[in-house]
Parts: sequence; C-alpha cells; structure tokens
Amino acid sequence: MPVREDVLLKTQDARVRIIELGPWEVAFWHYHNEVTDNMFCLSGKMSVRLKDPDEETFLLPGQRCKVAQGRVHQVVNAGENSATYLLVQGVGHYDFNVVKS
Repeated sequence: MPVREDVLLKTQDARVRIIELGPWEVAFWHYHNEVTDNMFCLSGKMSVRLKDPDEETFLLPGQRCKVAQGRVHQVVNAGENSATYLLVQGVGHYDFNVVKS
C-alpha cells in the first residue's frame, strides 16, 4: 500500500496520480485490461518489473517508463528513501487485476 496517493485527475477514461512508496516497498504484480501506464519518476529510485518477457527498468528522477495494457508488471521502490512518481493511466476503463508472482 503506498505511503501517499494524491489523485490529480479521475475520469471514466483516465487517471492521473502522484504515488509515494516507502523504502523498498513493492506493489502487487498486476495488469490492466484497457489502460496503459505511463510512470514518471519524481524522486528517489524506482524499478518497474515486467513479465512476458521478463524485464526490469530502473528509473531516476526525470525518467519515464510505459507499460502497455495487458502486460503484467509491478512497481518497486529500489532505494532506502521514499520514491515518488507521477502515474498517468488511460485511455479506457480502469481495473487492477492482481496476479500471483
């Protein structure tokens, strides 16, 4: 569960949030049926892990990662301090489908 989550925009087809993860915090493996995730690291060091194929992208402030709809992924705070990122999701109906690792 994120330390902080600020919703900037929430419509039927899009969401924009600022999310803060605590040190070494790991999100659930999940996917979205319709929306694409665009993550912009604002502070700290974070990792985006992807399945099929397995990949891992590290992000520092100012860097971005895009996760296509249907792709299983998880977000990880890869550091000793909090990490904050801007999450832009769309366009389509939002869902959060948890999968076992």
